[in-house]
Amino acid sequence: MLAQANFIFVVVFGLLIIASAIGKLLTRKYGEENSTITNLVARINAWWVMTGVLFIAFLFGRIGATILFFLISFIALREFMTVIYRKSCDYYSMVTCFYLLLPIQYYFVIEQWYGMFSIFIPVYGFLLLPIVGSFSGNTEQFLARMAKTQWMAMSCIFCISHVPALLFLNLDNFSPENNILLVIFMIATVQSSDVLQYIWGKLVGGPKIMPRLSPSKTISGTVGGILSATLVAMLMAPITPFTYWQAGLIGFIVCVMGFLGGLVMSAIKRDHGVKDWGKMINGHGGMLDRMDSVCFSAPIFFHIVRYFWNG
Repeated sequence: MLAQANFIFVVVFGLLIIASAIGKLLTRKYGEENSTITNLVARINAWWVMTGVLFIAFLFGRIGATILFFLISFIALREFMTVIYRKSCDYYSMVTCFYLLLPIQYYFVIEQWYGMFSIFIPVYGFLLLPIVGSFSGNTEQFLARMAKTQWMAMSCIFCISHVPALLFLNLDNFSPENNILLVIFMIATVQSSDVLQYIWGKLVGGPKIMPRLSPSKTISGTVGGILSATLVAMLMAPITPFTYWQAGLIGFIVCVMGFLGGLVMSAIKRDHGVKDWGKMINGHGGMLDRMDSVCFSAPIFFHIVRYFWNG
């Protein structure tokens, strides 16, 4: 299995080099102002980021991968906070997210304490944040402010933490050291769906599926991309404990969840007048722009695998 992982990374990095070279040639030919080429290059760059993250996780093992995703959650929190943070009275709620909820959640991942891992933020975190927020005495838009903070903890900490949690599962007839292949399967499927939806949309065209939330995606593109990515998931079945049909069904589910997750995170951005999560920090797309689909697909994938294949 590890030899398969090495082979996968070699192939993917090779394809990314070719794709990046094509992107540069197209940019030179049509110019950087061409929105289609710009979006294509952005998606290729997103693949570079996610593949790099997976490769680092592969090199450093379960503990190293958990620390890596801890840092990803930290960066995602910072981006989310920069977009939604408006009042100084919410300062201690932010501190609670960064320095209490985040490290404790990832501690439960490393300790494989599934009970607390699965309920810590949805129960204790959701109760603690409004308590801390109430200490400021500021009641202006209190419910809206606390809901934003709770959703920040849910998406940036709880959801993302399910990715490294996959590495600690003990599955039937599947060695724990090969669990990195589950992460590769999930992220490759979700990211393929995103790219293929864009490509199908440009090739086939047609009406937009959600013009206000995702102007570049069409109905035909979304359907074609999800079905194509489902086929990609089936082709990756040999590196997983799934049969071809199981891989296809799971792939379809995570693709749909990834698409819906992208819509939700896009709605939050546009509600605050932001196109990309990282624009306000570094001037270009941020970590949450890379992880928005994964935020929704990772928990669903984790619990499907744990429920049906856990040893």
